[in-house]
Amino acid sequence: MTAVISVQGLNKVYGSGFQALKNVDLDIQAGEIFALLGPNGAGKTTLISIICGIVNPSEGTVLADGHDIVKDYRAARSAIGLVPQELSTDAFETVWATVSFSRGLFGKPRNDAHIEKVLKSLSLWDKKDNKIITLSGGMKRRVMIAKALSHEPKILFLDEPTAGVDVELRREMWEMVRQLREQGVTIILTTHYIEEAEEMADRVGIINRGQIILVDDKARLMEKLGRKQLTVQLAEPLSALPGSLNYESLELSDDGYAMVYTYDANQESTGIAELLRKLSDEDIEFKDLHSRQSSLEDIFVDLVNSTASAQSGSAQ
Repeated sequence: MTAVISVQGLNKVYGSGFQALKNVDLDIQAGEIFALLGPNGAGKTTLISIICGIVNPSEGTVLADGHDIVKDYRAARSAIGLVPQELSTDAFETVWATVSFSRGLFGKPRNDAHIEKVLKSLSLWDKKDNKIITLSGGMKRRVMIAKALSHEPKILFLDEPTAGVDVELRREMWEMVRQLREQGVTIILTTHYIEEAEEMADRVGIINRGQIILVDDKARLMEKLGRKQLTVQLAEPLSALPGSLNYESLELSDDGYAMVYTYDANQESTGIAELLRKLSDEDIEFKDLHSRQSSLEDIFVDLVNSTASAQSGSAQ
Protein backbone atom coordinates (compact mmCIF):
# COMPACT_ATOMS: atom_id res chain seq x y z
CA MET A 1 0.00 0.00 0.00
CA THR A 2 1.01 3.64 -0.55
CA ALA A 3 1.96 5.76 2.43
CA VAL A 4 -0.18 8.92 2.41
CA ILE A 5 1.78 10.24 5.42
CA SER A 6 5.47 9.51 5.86
CA VAL A 7 7.35 10.71 8.93
CA GLN A 8 11.12 10.22 9.09
CA GLY A 9 13.51 11.11 11.92
CA LEU A 10 11.12 13.62 13.47
CA ASN A 11 12.26 15.48 16.58
CA LYS A 12 10.69 18.37 18.45
CA VAL A 13 12.50 20.29 21.17
CA TYR A 14 10.74 23.31 22.66
CA GLY A 15 12.50 26.48 23.79
CA SER A 16 12.38 25.28 27.39
CA GLY A 17 14.55 22.31 26.40
CA PHE A 18 11.74 19.78 26.69
CA GLN A 19 11.93 17.15 23.94
CA ALA A 20 8.36 16.28 22.97
CA LEU A 21 9.25 13.94 20.09
CA LYS A 22 12.29 11.69 19.73
CA ASN A 23 13.29 10.26 16.34
CA VAL A 24 9.76 9.39 15.26
CA ASP A 25 9.42 7.23 12.13
CA LEU A 26 5.89 6.48 10.99
CA ASP A 27 4.12 5.58 7.74
CA ILE A 28 0.33 5.77 7.49
CA GLN A 29 -1.25 3.98 4.55
CA ALA A 30 -3.80 5.53 2.21
CA GLY A 31 -7.39 4.65 3.03
CA GLU A 32 -6.81 3.18 6.49
CA ILE A 33 -8.10 4.12 9.92
CA PHE A 34 -5.05 4.54 12.12
CA ALA A 35 -5.44 4.90 15.89
CA LEU A 36 -2.67 6.78 17.69
CA LEU A 37 -2.74 5.92 21.38
CA GLY A 38 -0.73 7.20 24.30
CA PRO A 39 -1.07 8.63 27.81
CA ASN A 40 -1.38 12.37 28.46
CA GLY A 41 1.82 14.17 27.50
CA ALA A 42 3.02 11.30 25.30
CA GLY A 43 3.42 13.52 22.20
CA LYS A 44 0.23 12.73 20.26
CA THR A 45 -0.94 16.31 19.80
CA THR A 46 2.58 17.55 19.06
CA LEU A 47 2.96 14.95 16.30
CA ILE A 48 -0.41 15.84 14.79
CA SER A 49 0.30 19.58 15.05
CA ILE A 50 3.58 19.19 13.16
CA ILE A 51 2.00 17.13 10.37
CA CYS A 52 -0.81 19.70 10.07
CA GLY A 53 1.62 22.62 9.92
CA ILE A 54 0.66 24.18 13.28
CA VAL A 55 3.99 23.46 15.03
CA ASN A 56 7.44 23.60 13.43
CA PRO A 57 9.63 20.47 13.66
CA SER A 58 13.14 20.68 15.09
CA GLU A 59 14.48 17.92 12.85
CA GLY A 60 13.20 15.37 10.36
CA THR A 61 10.92 15.29 7.34
CA VAL A 62 7.18 14.82 6.94
CA LEU A 63 5.36 14.12 3.67
CA ALA A 64 1.58 14.49 3.43
CA ASP A 65 0.06 13.12 0.24
CA GLY A 66 3.57 13.25 -1.23
CA HIS A 67 4.15 16.92 -0.33
CA ASP A 68 6.82 18.12 2.10
CA ILE A 69 5.02 19.97 4.91
CA VAL A 70 7.77 22.64 4.99
CA LYS A 71 8.88 23.01 1.37
CA ASP A 72 5.43 22.55 -0.17
CA TYR A 73 3.25 23.53 2.76
CA ARG A 74 0.28 24.85 0.78
CA ALA A 75 -0.27 21.58 -1.09
CA ALA A 76 0.37 19.54 2.06
CA ARG A 77 -2.13 21.49 4.16
CA SER A 78 -4.79 21.40 1.45
CA ALA A 79 -4.72 17.58 1.65
CA ILE A 80 -5.38 17.61 5.41
CA GLY A 81 -8.48 18.19 7.53
CA LEU A 82 -8.11 18.58 11.29
CA VAL A 83 -10.70 18.25 14.04
CA PRO A 84 -8.90 19.52 17.17
CA GLN A 85 -9.65 18.64 20.78
CA GLU A 86 -10.83 22.15 21.67
CA LEU A 87 -14.16 23.41 20.36
CA SER A 88 -13.82 26.80 18.68
CA THR A 89 -16.79 28.23 16.81
CA ASP A 90 -18.22 31.66 16.07
CA ALA A 91 -21.32 32.09 18.22
CA PHE A 92 -22.78 34.71 15.88
CA GLU A 93 -22.28 32.90 12.59
CA THR A 94 -24.48 30.31 10.90
CA VAL A 95 -23.30 26.75 10.45
CA TRP A 96 -23.52 27.13 6.68
CA ALA A 97 -21.43 30.30 6.67
CA THR A 98 -18.72 29.02 9.02
CA VAL A 99 -18.28 25.76 7.06
CA SER A 100 -18.30 27.58 3.71
CA PHE A 101 -15.72 30.05 5.06
CA SER A 102 -13.42 27.17 6.04
CA ARG A 103 -13.61 25.86 2.48
CA GLY A 104 -12.66 29.29 1.13
CA LEU A 105 -9.57 29.41 3.35
CA PHE A 106 -8.09 26.61 1.23
CA GLY A 107 -8.76 28.45 -2.02
CA LYS A 108 -11.54 26.08 -3.02
CA PRO A 109 -14.32 27.47 -5.25
CA ARG A 110 -17.84 27.75 -3.89
CA ASN A 111 -19.63 24.39 -3.87
CA ASP A 112 -23.02 24.55 -2.20
CA ALA A 113 -23.79 20.93 -3.09
CA HIS A 114 -20.73 19.68 -1.22
CA ILE A 115 -21.42 21.84 1.85
CA GLU A 116 -25.01 20.61 1.91
CA LYS A 117 -23.85 16.99 1.61
CA VAL A 118 -21.41 17.40 4.53
CA LEU A 119 -23.98 19.09 6.76
CA LYS A 120 -26.63 16.46 6.01
CA SER A 121 -24.18 13.64 6.75
CA LEU A 122 -23.57 15.17 10.19
CA SER A 123 -27.26 15.92 10.87
CA LEU A 124 -26.55 19.67 10.79
CA TRP A 125 -28.79 20.60 7.89
CA ASP A 126 -31.40 23.22 8.76
CA LYS A 127 -32.04 25.93 6.23
CA LYS A 128 -34.18 28.02 8.55
CA ASP A 129 -31.97 28.41 11.59
CA ASN A 130 -28.41 27.11 11.80
CA LYS A 131 -27.07 29.37 14.53
CA ILE A 132 -24.11 27.79 16.27
CA ILE A 133 -25.12 29.56 19.48
CA THR A 134 -28.10 27.16 19.77
CA LEU A 135 -26.02 24.00 19.42
CA SER A 136 -24.98 21.65 22.22
CA GLY A 137 -21.37 20.66 22.81
CA GLY A 138 -21.81 17.48 20.80
CA MET A 139 -23.37 19.37 17.88
CA LYS A 140 -20.55 21.91 17.98
CA ARG A 141 -18.13 19.02 17.60
CA ARG A 142 -20.05 17.98 14.50
CA VAL A 143 -19.59 21.51 13.15
CA MET A 144 -15.83 21.19 13.70
CA ILE A 145 -15.87 17.97 11.68
CA ALA A 146 -17.90 19.67 8.94
CA LYS A 147 -15.34 22.50 8.78
CA ALA A 148 -12.51 19.96 8.48
CA LEU A 149 -14.33 18.22 5.58
CA SER A 150 -15.34 21.39 3.77
CA HIS A 151 -12.34 21.43 1.43
CA GLU A 152 -12.54 17.69 0.59
CA PRO A 153 -9.28 16.55 2.23
CA LYS A 154 -7.66 13.18 1.54
CA ILE A 155 -6.44 12.95 5.15
CA LEU A 156 -8.54 13.60 8.25
CA PHE A 157 -7.13 13.97 11.76
CA LEU A 158 -9.61 13.42 14.59
CA ASP A 159 -8.01 14.49 17.89
CA GLU A 160 -10.24 13.10 20.67
CA PRO A 161 -13.35 13.50 18.46
CA THR A 162 -15.85 12.00 20.89
CA ALA A 163 -14.61 13.58 24.12
CA GLY A 164 -17.59 14.73 26.14
CA VAL A 165 -20.27 13.45 23.76
CA ASP A 166 -22.97 10.94 24.62
CA VAL A 167 -22.95 7.28 23.57
CA GLU A 168 -25.50 7.76 20.78
CA LEU A 169 -23.56 10.57 19.16
CA ARG A 170 -20.33 8.60 19.54
CA ARG A 171 -21.85 5.67 17.61
CA GLU A 172 -23.05 8.05 14.89
CA MET A 173 -19.54 9.49 14.56
CA TRP A 174 -18.07 6.00 14.26
CA GLU A 175 -20.45 5.30 11.39
CA MET A 176 -19.49 8.57 9.72
CA VAL A 177 -15.79 7.66 10.00
CA ARG A 178 -16.45 4.31 8.32
CA GLN A 179 -18.27 6.04 5.47
CA LEU A 180 -15.38 8.45 4.97
CA ARG A 181 -12.94 5.55 4.82
CA GLU A 182 -15.12 3.91 2.16
CA GLN A 183 -14.80 7.15 0.16
CA GLY A 184 -11.01 6.85 0.29
CA VAL A 185 -10.28 9.29 3.12
CA THR A 186 -7.43 8.29 5.43
CA ILE A 187 -8.42 8.71 9.10
CA ILE A 188 -5.94 9.29 11.93
CA LEU A 189 -7.67 9.01 15.28
CA THR A 190 -6.40 9.83 18.75
CA THR A 191 -8.57 8.80 21.65
CA HIS A 192 -8.62 7.96 25.34
CA TYR A 193 -11.55 5.63 24.72
CA ILE A 194 -9.63 2.45 24.01
CA GLU A 195 -12.82 0.67 22.90
CA GLU A 196 -13.08 3.32 20.18
CA ALA A 197 -9.74 2.25 18.72
CA GLU A 198 -10.64 -1.40 19.18
CA GLU A 199 -13.91 -0.83 17.31
CA MET A 200 -12.63 1.39 14.49
CA ALA A 201 -8.94 1.02 13.73
CA ASP A 202 -7.21 -1.03 11.05
CA ARG A 203 -3.81 -0.40 12.64
CA VAL A 204 -2.70 0.90 16.01
CA GLY A 205 0.32 2.98 16.95
CA ILE A 206 1.35 3.57 20.55
CA ILE A 207 3.44 6.58 21.53
CA ASN A 208 4.96 7.18 24.97
CA ARG A 209 7.37 9.87 26.15
CA GLY A 210 7.77 11.15 22.61
CA GLN A 211 8.70 7.79 21.06
CA ILE A 212 6.71 5.40 18.91
CA ILE A 213 6.95 2.12 20.80
CA LEU A 214 4.74 -0.02 18.58
CA VAL A 215 2.87 0.03 15.27
CA ASP A 216 0.94 -3.03 14.18
CA ASP A 217 -2.24 -4.34 12.64
CA LYS A 218 -4.91 -4.30 15.36
CA ALA A 219 -5.98 -7.91 14.93
CA ARG A 220 -2.40 -9.17 14.77
CA LEU A 221 -1.45 -7.09 17.79
CA MET A 222 -4.24 -8.56 19.88
CA GLU A 223 -3.40 -12.07 18.72
CA LYS A 224 0.33 -11.64 19.36
CA LEU A 225 0.22 -9.80 22.68
CA GLY A 226 -3.25 -10.59 23.93
CA ARG A 227 -3.64 -12.96 26.82
CA LYS A 228 -6.54 -15.09 27.96
CA GLN A 229 -7.78 -15.42 31.48
CA LEU A 230 -9.70 -18.29 32.97
CA THR A 231 -11.74 -17.39 36.06
CA VAL A 232 -12.65 -20.32 38.31
CA GLN A 233 -15.61 -19.57 40.59
CA LEU A 234 -15.15 -21.60 43.77
CA ALA A 235 -17.89 -23.31 45.78
CA GLU A 236 -16.19 -22.27 49.04
CA PRO A 237 -13.77 -19.39 49.65
CA LEU A 238 -10.05 -19.98 50.16
CA SER A 239 -7.91 -17.95 52.54
CA ALA A 240 -4.80 -18.68 50.45
CA LEU A 241 -3.68 -20.80 47.51
CA PRO A 242 -2.35 -24.23 48.46
CA GLY A 243 1.31 -24.90 47.77
CA SER A 244 0.67 -26.97 44.64
CA LEU A 245 -1.22 -24.03 43.07
CA ASN A 246 1.06 -21.24 44.22
CA TYR A 247 2.52 -20.06 40.89
CA GLU A 248 2.82 -16.71 39.13
CA SER A 249 0.08 -17.12 36.52
CA LEU A 250 -2.60 -17.94 39.10
CA GLU A 251 -4.11 -15.39 41.49
CA LEU A 252 -6.72 -15.63 44.21
CA SER A 253 -9.41 -12.92 44.34
CA ASP A 254 -9.61 -10.70 47.42
CA ASP A 255 -12.78 -12.39 48.66
CA GLY A 256 -11.31 -15.88 48.10
CA TYR A 257 -14.21 -17.01 45.92
CA ALA A 258 -12.36 -17.01 42.59
CA MET A 259 -9.05 -17.96 41.06
CA VAL A 260 -7.81 -16.17 37.92
CA TYR A 261 -5.46 -18.10 35.65
CA THR A 262 -3.63 -16.17 32.89
CA TYR A 263 -2.36 -18.12 29.89
CA ASP A 264 -1.23 -17.82 26.29
CA ALA A 265 -3.89 -19.29 24.02
CA ASN A 266 -1.34 -19.66 21.19
CA GLN A 267 0.71 -22.20 23.15
CA GLU A 268 0.20 -25.90 22.37
CA SER A 269 -0.47 -26.55 26.05
CA THR A 270 -2.45 -23.91 27.93
CA GLY A 271 -2.06 -25.59 31.32
CA ILE A 272 -5.81 -25.57 31.97
CA ALA A 273 -6.08 -29.35 32.15
CA GLU A 274 -3.24 -29.47 34.68
CA LEU A 275 -4.89 -26.73 36.74
CA LEU A 276 -8.21 -28.58 36.88
CA ARG A 277 -6.43 -31.81 37.83
CA LYS A 278 -4.67 -30.04 40.72
CA LEU A 279 -7.99 -28.61 41.90
CA SER A 280 -9.35 -32.14 42.02
CA ASP A 281 -6.25 -33.39 43.88
CA GLU A 282 -6.72 -30.64 46.48
CA ASP A 283 -10.46 -31.41 46.80
CA ILE A 284 -11.29 -27.84 45.74
CA GLU A 285 -14.75 -27.66 44.22
CA PHE A 286 -15.75 -25.02 41.70
CA LYS A 287 -19.14 -23.83 40.42
CA ASP A 288 -18.28 -22.16 37.13
CA LEU A 289 -15.54 -21.44 34.61
CA HIS A 290 -15.32 -18.24 32.58
CA SER A 291 -12.65 -17.20 30.05
CA ARG A 292 -11.96 -13.82 28.48
CA GLN A 293 -9.52 -12.45 25.90
CA SER A 294 -7.46 -9.46 26.99
CA SER A 295 -8.63 -6.23 25.39
CA LEU A 296 -6.69 -3.59 23.52
CA GLU A 297 -6.80 -1.55 26.72
CA ASP A 298 -5.01 -4.32 28.63
CA ILE A 299 -2.33 -4.49 25.93
CA PHE A 300 -1.96 -0.70 25.86
CA VAL A 301 -1.51 -0.42 29.63
CA ASP A 302 1.01 -3.27 29.72
CA LEU A 303 3.09 -1.77 26.89
CA VAL A 304 3.12 1.74 28.34
CA ASN A 305 4.02 0.48 31.82
CA SER A 306 6.77 -1.81 30.56
CA THR A 307 8.25 0.96 28.40
CA ALA A 308 8.15 3.46 31.26
CA SER A 309 9.91 0.95 33.53
CA ALA A 310 12.59 0.26 30.93
CA GLN A 311 13.19 3.98 30.32
CA SER A 312 13.38 4.68 34.06
CA GLY A 313 15.84 1.84 34.51
CA SER A 314 18.12 3.05 31.71
CA ALA A 315 18.08 6.60 33.14
CA GLN A 316 19.42 5.44 36.51
